[in-house]
Amino acid sequence: MAEVLIERSQVALEDQWDLGTLFENDKEWEVAFEKWEGQIETFATFQGRLGEGAAVLKEALDFECSFDLQGERLGAYAFLNSATNQLDDRYQRLVARFQSVATRAAQAASFMQPELLSLHEEVYEGYVAAEELAEYRLLLKRMRRYKDHTLTENEERLLAMQGEMAGSVGKAFRQLLDSDMKFGTLEIEEGKEVELSNATFSQFLYSPNREVRKKAFHQYYQQFVDHENTLSAMLAGSIHKDVYYARARNYPSALEKSLFPDNVPMSVYDNLIKSVRTSLPAVHDYYELRREKLDVEKLHMYDTYVPLVSEIKQEHSWDEAVELVVEACAPLGKEYCQVMQQGLSGRWCDRYPNKGKQSGAFSYGVYQADPYIMMNYKPTVLDDVFTLAHEAGHSMHSHYSCKEQPYHYCHYTIFVAEVASTFNEELLHHSLLSKANDRQLEAYLLNREIDGIRATVVRQTMFAEFEKTVHAMAEGGEPLTVASLKDVYRQLVVDYFGEGFAIDEELPLECLRIPHFYRAYYVYKYATGMSAAIALSQKVLNGGQADVEDYLSFLKGGCSQYPLDLLRGAGVDMEQPQPVETALGYFGQLVGQLRERLV
Repeated sequence: MAEVLIERSQVALEDQWDLGTLFENDKEWEVAFEKWEGQIETFATFQGRLGEGAAVLKEALDFECSFDLQGERLGAYAFLNSATNQLDDRYQRLVARFQSVATRAAQAASFMQPELLSLHEEVYEGYVAAEELAEYRLLLKRMRRYKDHTLTENEERLLAMQGEMAGSVGKAFRQLLDSDMKFGTLEIEEGKEVELSNATFSQFLYSPNREVRKKAFHQYYQQFVDHENTLSAMLAGSIHKDVYYARARNYPSALEKSLFPDNVPMSVYDNLIKSVRTSLPAVHDYYELRREKLDVEKLHMYDTYVPLVSEIKQEHSWDEAVELVVEACAPLGKEYCQVMQQGLSGRWCDRYPNKGKQSGAFSYGVYQADPYIMMNYKPTVLDDVFTLAHEAGHSMHSHYSCKEQPYHYCHYTIFVAEVASTFNEELLHHSLLSKANDRQLEAYLLNREIDGIRATVVRQTMFAEFEKTVHAMAEGGEPLTVASLKDVYRQLVVDYFGEGFAIDEELPLECLRIPHFYRAYYVYKYATGMSAAIALSQKVLNGGQADVEDYLSFLKGGCSQYPLDLLRGAGVDMEQPQPVETALGYFGQLVGQLRERLV
């Protein structure tokens, strides 16, 4: 009899997150939503008046922050409920209603930035210097950078009206991937079948049985073969959307538009790709070691996840996983660990897979609410313990930033978010390795760390290069078709995996299943984030209390500084190639250590 995912209604209460720090129930949400929607017209009372003086501008900015804070909570409640059961139309409707009103609100507020930026330079500088606007000084300085990329009031209104429409492609992709595509079941041993889904696919790839891995790979990707035209049209539409908004706002390219808010120079992106490509021989050496150890003629993608030391059994209940993560983070101090343990053992998390639940994992920080974590935790997959550490890093970052910063500076950017999350993964690795009591277990953990760097630095850089290439194609007028997207991705696989790697016919379709591609230029931040995290974790583990305090100050910084400045304050300079080169040098050392232990 096949094992299938349980219905959402069957999930135990203690295994669900408690959204009560947002709203107690749908009725309370409805009351707040109606009040919030009614406040939209207040924006009009400030239109044409932002030049009247600092007091008027402060009132307008205070209202905008209050309105945005309420909207954040409303949107979070609707989205988090929908994420746990995408088959429940009730919360899909709440999300749609929220998005519709949020788009109207964006239209109503769209005059503010162009009106402010149209003010005479002396007036604007007077606002920046005004004492009553001190709390918004940094916001006003940053806004001034957008002068060349801000359109007229009517043009801004038209762009704001497109918000709901612009998100439709990504939404359709998630619905197709998580709800409509059916992958069937697989027999993992005689008489035992398990449902194959986006949530369980990785579990099959960890199987020591190569036939199970192979069958899971081909059965899973058959759905992408069957939907390749639809999926490629979706991805192309998302890319063209990125190009459109970059051109509309007078950026040279979609990539430069994406880097602008964080004040990150192009050299950071380009140096990442260059550094990783230079280090690919060490990556190829690892794939050869993996091929030898698995004793296969050719290494396939479905051979790249199974632990090389497969006889080591790693199984952890949820509570055991929490204890491992908390113990690993002990160097960060008692307060950090106490808050994290209470949240993970309590109701921050939605823990396990259920039917209709969104695949993967994420952390969702909301001001003055719990920093929620969605997991699809599987006790038999050690990587899920690392995923918990990863998402807990995000949530603790949210906890500290929201506690220490006002609302308008509490939301850290994605660039630094990936540092906090992968930092915790690094601490977990070192903690587990320090307790290993034999060469076999050491080899297992070294293998896991190597695969973590490979997945986070090398693989995400391959994704980043794919994004850069296909966006450049769109900007150059080249058509984005099933064939052209697959050709680009196939060549990247050859380059990053080596000539000896076997490319299954379906593998180039992987480019059509990566959700992050619908949020362009996100993935490179995983690679830079892990590089920074390796450097910072080594400072904390090998340094003193000052290094810990520098790191905690970084977590408390929110977006009160640009991300590169926040990281410099913590002790790492990402404008230099050294952090990425150090991470990849560390990778090479780990491969050598693993080879010694596998002899």
